Amino acid sequence: MGESHAVVVGGGIGGLAAALALHRRGWRVTVLERAAELREVGAGLTLMANAVRGLDALGVGAAVRARSDTGTAGGIRTARGRWLSRLDADEMTRLLGTTALGVHRATLHGILRDALPAEAVHTGAEVSDVDPEAGEVRYRRHGEPARLRADLVVGADGLRSALRARLWPGTPPPAYAGTTAWRAVIGFAEPVPAAISWGRGAEFGTVPIGDGRLYWFGAVTAPPGGHAPDELAAVRERFGSWHDPIPALLAATPPEAVLRNDIHHLATPLPSYVRGRVALLGDAAHAMTPNLGQGACQAIEDAVTLGAVCAGGAGTVPAALAAYDRQRRPRSQAVARASFRTGRFGQQLRHPAAVALRDTLLRLTPARASLRSMARYADWRPPEPPPAPAERVAPETP
Repeated sequence: MGESHAVVVGGGIGGLAAALALHRRGWRVTVLERAAELREVGAGLTLMANAVRGLDALGVGAAVRARSDTGTAGGIRTARGRWLSRLDADEMTRLLGTTALGVHRATLHGILRDALPAEAVHTGAEVSDVDPEAGEVRYRRHGEPARLRADLVVGADGLRSALRARLWPGTPPPAYAGTTAWRAVIGFAEPVPAAISWGRGAEFGTVPIGDGRLYWFGAVTAPPGGHAPDELAAVRERFGSWHDPIPALLAATPPEAVLRNDIHHLATPLPSYVRGRVALLGDAAHAMTPNLGQGACQAIEDAVTLGAVCAGGAGTVPAALAAYDRQRRPRSQAVARASFRTGRFGQQLRHPAAVALRDTLLRLTPARASLRSMARYADWRPPEPPPAPAERVAPETP
């Protein structure tokens, strides 16, 4: 029997995690990344307990812990700095068995890349078509047409997934969620909690990410497509009068460090993540708003689950992908819905009476109840691979 071969379309965090999960199960993997060089753009991210467990299952958890930050637990505040809800990090760890981590996206991306064979990743490869039944992928690399046959094709090509558009053409494109966000990573010596502050139609968050660095983000309800000549000045205008240490963080931010992106999500859930020999994961399958910090976490869950169900190799792909869809679609789509609702209740809330009511409800909610509410989305453990089929033993002849 030949070696099982998987082609992963997309070399972001979800794609590399999927490639590593399959590689750990004995698959030969080929990652097709359209960018000319493999690098992760973006700022920081929070890895909740579910993602940390997933990274442990991939064998890179220790490496990520060594280059990340457990942070100083915070919670939710008002724009003036009044605490609405406090998070007890020790209690969260006792509840979930592990802590959350703050890490730079590029750091996580590099660790995943380094865990794969060097020959596995092909850059400058733009996929144009896929045959889901034959497992054939057509693409252009450095301008030349090419094709690959695979036992399994993984669509990890992000928010604007070409594979999703090709295989589910009736699905509406990603929708604007109503929010634009600025992000930056800076050096900052003073301890800052991992926390979110809410104003009217706005929020500001901070996440320590290790090595003396801090990731901050600011988000506002706004029409799509907005840009400013000086994005840092726009952030200062919106958040410069908020509580400490926000003004100091903005003062420590170089203008060129600021990124701005509109937030989009898949408002129409897919009816399946699987077609033929193709499985979608990460943003390609369930792009969600960042309000629960679960985007990358769910992609890692997808990858680990896909590796587990495909442990039996090429011959088990149809049953494995059915199991993958059955395990991943309900949970990831439920998390996506909850994340969108959280944004409507939090950052996007603008009416003064509604904001006052929300803040009062948060202050009156017992800390343990708030903690359990947050923890339920991170309460996930990697699945075990299916048992190997029992060997048939010929009956003894008398």
